[in-house]
Amino acid sequence: MFYQELIGLCTLATVFSIGAVWRVTRRRKPLVPETQDGRVRQHVPVSILKPLRGADDALDQNLDSFFNLDYQDHEIVFGVEGDRDPAIEVVRRLRRKYPSIKTRLVVHNGGRGLNPKVSNLLNMIDAGTHDVVLISDSNVSVGPGYLKEMTTLLQSGNTGLVTNLVAGTDEHSIGAAMENLQLNGPVAAVVALSEMFGGRTLVVGKSMMFRRSVLERLGGLNAVANLLAEDYIIGKMFRMAGYDVRLCRTPVRNVCRRTTVREFVRRNLRWSLLRSRLKPFVYPLELIGNPVAVALVAPVFEVPSFWPMVWALSMILARDSFQTLMLRGRGNLAFILPLGLAKDLIMLFVWAAAPFCRHVAWRGHRLRISAGTLLYAGEPMDEAGMIRVEG
Repeated sequence: MFYQELIGLCTLATVFSIGAVWRVTRRRKPLVPETQDGRVRQHVPVSILKPLRGADDALDQNLDSFFNLDYQDHEIVFGVEGDRDPAIEVVRRLRRKYPSIKTRLVVHNGGRGLNPKVSNLLNMIDAGTHDVVLISDSNVSVGPGYLKEMTTLLQSGNTGLVTNLVAGTDEHSIGAAMENLQLNGPVAAVVALSEMFGGRTLVVGKSMMFRRSVLERLGGLNAVANLLAEDYIIGKMFRMAGYDVRLCRTPVRNVCRRTTVREFVRRNLRWSLLRSRLKPFVYPLELIGNPVAVALVAPVFEVPSFWPMVWALSMILARDSFQTLMLRGRGNLAFILPLGLAKDLIMLFVWAAAPFCRHVAWRGHRLRISAGTLLYAGEPMDEAGMIRVEG
């Protein structure tokens, strides 16, 4: 009897996750807010911060999408640690291609925090001239209306921060297909459900917009410089201060082409490690949302394993197919969907291993992680220093 209830809970979780993603992606676009005298509010100027490291998959095309935004007043600030990074030449080439777009390239020595992304942001944020800031990862591609939708939502009600669902796209390898299935399936589900139940929207660091003046009053980026889960904590800072964290209806596209299975495991081990440190008492409950885990425990309850595995496969196919269709469309579904069962089985082992990990390897750095995702360095950090600012 208990096993039937377990299957029922997992089925319900799957149905709710599909419904939550549908609810976010199919909601009406936000109306342009008005001022107190009834006039349409003008576009707010935006500084887009793009922390870079290395030449990610399709970096040229990803960055190119930010040079083609349908927006009146914005600038793009690129940040790179070290003057030999291959991303520098990509940025320079795009700046020559689009001379009318306001851009700056900040080249620095890092050293502003143990979290390499936040260290990059701290070195580049002063090169931005606007109060409204959009942080966007290098492997993200967006449509022309991206900034309009984000700023409209930011100006609505008591909104303090705006973020997006992430659609994994453009896979060319098995590891990339698994990565994109994870983003389109469980990751999208958790973020959508976090807004649907309780209004505690999880912030996805790949795309988040806020007012810098507000963040500074809450502690600024320095408050998260030595934390692995900087996006989660930033979202919590805004919520604890009484602001709403909102989720845009349009997902950003996370371009993942040639990730290996090993890289997929390492990346998700880091994310699982993060969750196990932030929510150690909730972390074990993640098993209920993994159909493979529920099917594998069938023999413990003296239930034949064949039908539970058939049920698990149907749940995985329903979740991955419907949510991928809603987030990015039907392209390449025949390639990625058959990998869903293997991917969830791998994620089960990742889930089990994460709480026992003590170190994290991230963008060339090996760091020890403690409670609350606090990071520790194994050796002294180099002093922060600016090399140059171009533009």
